[in-house]
Amino acid sequence: MTSEVVSLEVGQIAPDFEAELTNGDKIILSEALSSGEKIILYFYPKDSTPGCTVQACDFRDNFSRLQSAGFRVIGVSKDSSKSHKNFIDKFELPFELIVDPDIILHQTYGVWREKMNYGKTYLGVSRSTFVIGNDGKLIFVGYNVRASGHVDRLVKELGIE
Repeated sequence: MTSEVVSLEVGQIAPDFEAELTNGDKIILSEALSSGEKIILYFYPKDSTPGCTVQACDFRDNFSRLQSAGFRVIGVSKDSSKSHKNFIDKFELPFELIVDPDIILHQTYGVWREKMNYGKTYLGVSRSTFVIGNDGKLIFVGYNVRASGHVDRLVKELGIE
C-alpha cells in the first residue's frame, strides 16, 4: 500500500527542512539550530480534536519550562494556516505550528504511516515527537506517542526540572 516508511533513530542527524509557519514565514531547521536552540518537533493528526488539544495544551502549560531549558516547540499537522491560527487563538498556544498540507515533512520524518481502525487500513499521521539538539542530532524519537501525559514523560526523558 505504501513505499518504505522512514524510521528515524536517536543519534541520527535530523533531516533538514524548509517549511511554512502559520503566519506565512518560513522556517529552515538548520538555520533555527544554528541560533543555538534545540527543537521539539511534534506531529499531530488534526487541530482542535480532543487528543490533539490535550497534547497542545500540555505543551502550552510546560512551555516556559521547555523554553528555559533551551527548547523551541514547533507543532506540525496537515491543517491549513487558517485552521492553525484558530487553534492557536482558541487555546492560547505560545508556540509555532507548521503548515504541511502536502505531507512532505510528515513523510520526511516517517510519521505518515499505515494505520488501522475498526479493521480498515488507511494512511494517517502517527502522533510522534522528535527532539533535535543544536548539533542537528536526534536526542529523542517517539513514534506513536500517547497524547495524554506525553509532555511529562518527555520532560523526564530530557532531564528538565
